Amino acid sequence: MLLRQMKYFVAVVDCNSFTEAAEQCYISQSAISQQIQSLENELGVELLHRKNRRFTVTPTGQYFYSHCKVILEQVDDLIHETKRLGTDNEMQLRIGYLRCYSGLELHQAIAEFSRVYPEIDINIVNGTHEELYDLLRFGGVDLVLIEQRRAFSDYYVNFELMQCGSYAEISVYNPLSQKDCVQLEELKRMPCILISSREQQNAEQEYYQNTLGFGGSYLFADNLAEGRMLVVSNRGFLPIESVGTLPPEEASIRRLPVYRGDRQVMRNYCAFWRKDQNNYYIEEFADTLSRLLTQEK
Repeated sequence: MLLRQMKYFVAVVDCNSFTEAAEQCYISQSAISQQIQSLENELGVELLHRKNRRFTVTPTGQYFYSHCKVILEQVDDLIHETKRLGTDNEMQLRIGYLRCYSGLELHQAIAEFSRVYPEIDINIVNGTHEELYDLLRFGGVDLVLIEQRRAFSDYYVNFELMQCGSYAEISVYNPLSQKDCVQLEELKRMPCILISSREQQNAEQEYYQNTLGFGGSYLFADNLAEGRMLVVSNRGFLPIESVGTLPPEEASIRRLPVYRGDRQVMRNYCAFWRKDQNNYYIEEFADTLSRLLTQEK
């Protein structure tokens, strides 16, 4: 039995016509009839019951048809993925994460994934939420680790990782550092430090100010190290999300949970990737990261 014969049979059933199926498959009507007959002879069963130049699909033929559809789709997926991998100079996984991310599990997941799949070259890039979202949209990365800011889209795999609490890193010389937690209203009295590129400063400020309610004024830093230097010098507070295990606080910094009323401000963190670019390695990495994050809960 050949895959070609299975395709011909599926085409005949889908079109309900030998003539239309032959045109669709770019062969003659007599040739496609011969191929179906040969298939039935090989299987030793009747797939199509012919009568007066018409046919009906037998129960056996219906069973064979439904399974052929699944197998042919799997073969198409296999061919597509093999070609895609074969066109790359080397197999790679491109991961994007937030500039303000400081959890340990991402690094652990990369190390574990590299151990299990040494043939995959991992490239990582950081950015703001919007920068990473654009990279994902236009194929610059395969997977991004970001907080949810939009409604989930059917265009992407929306892999929820965890709900995490918001924290504020504050200088020990700030009176608020003596508290067990800090209210959003209290934080509005001091500048909010955001990690952002110059091009994305307005977008980040708008989100933190209008959606989350952080800060009355804003300062910007290019990276976490620079942001924490501003905290140490008591210039403002740095919002941090506990996506997994955070590194220990520095000697001059307190990390306090941020509350709105009697509840901590929470964020939903996800791994996102495009459905049309989905593959085994992306799923494996997302599962590895999710498992590590779950272990630390």
